[in-house]
Amino acid sequence: MKKSRVSFIPLVVVFLYLIVPLLATFLYSISTKWNQTVLPEGITFKWYTELFSDGAFTSAVLRSLMLSGGATVLSALFMVPAIFAIVVYAPRLEKGLQALVLLTYAMPGVIMAVGLLRAYSKAGVPMVLVTIGAYFIGIMPYMYQGTRNSLRNIHAVSLMESAELLGATKITAFRKIIVPNIMTGILVSALLSFSILFGEFVLANLLIGGSYETVQIYLYQQLKKSGHFSSAIVVCYFVFISILSSLVVKFAQRKKESF
Repeated sequence: MKKSRVSFIPLVVVFLYLIVPLLATFLYSISTKWNQTVLPEGITFKWYTELFSDGAFTSAVLRSLMLSGGATVLSALFMVPAIFAIVVYAPRLEKGLQALVLLTYAMPGVIMAVGLLRAYSKAGVPMVLVTIGAYFIGIMPYMYQGTRNSLRNIHAVSLMESAELLGATKITAFRKIIVPNIMTGILVSALLSFSILFGEFVLANLLIGGSYETVQIYLYQQLKKSGHFSSAIVVCYFVFISILSSLVVKFAQRKKESF
């Protein structure tokens, strides 16, 4: 009993460390004034009303969804077939792919943004497309690891050999056998990648800045104007990411139960 209680203490500490700032942010987002008292002097939801009635916020959310969603969809369309082809038909190339994927960790966002600006600022390429390409590179590790593990779990090589023996072409077998069996892993990787990109600030701010205002840039600008208003943005952002995280956990559990 004592050991279980002692092991429970770190969890409580971590929970309080994470939840207390969030609760304080939520209270500040619904307070009329909170300067010299322990609790807010009054409660109001006008900051949320102003937030959801602000067309700039809606536009920023849509832009973030387009950037993050576009990069995630492109990654799934191109990365999954490429990883499948290497794992099944060219396993010798997998070490090279792993090294390429690991390079993304060695490239800080600021350095990548500066390099992309120097390369494409005068090339006539819209910086929105450059940003999507940078996002595509940034989520390679997550798409690679999730897809590769799914392929290993279903024994993709054996499945392809069996399908081809039964007369199916490689494309048909991949589309009708492999993809349905690894769809959960793809969705988990895609949701994780999307949640990471949705909160990305450095690349978006340096590459497109205020000309293409995303949620993070919108939040950064509102921090200079109103703490209550920016707190409401943070709470809404946290709720959205929590929903995405719960979806990731749900799909991951479903994937685990299927095996």
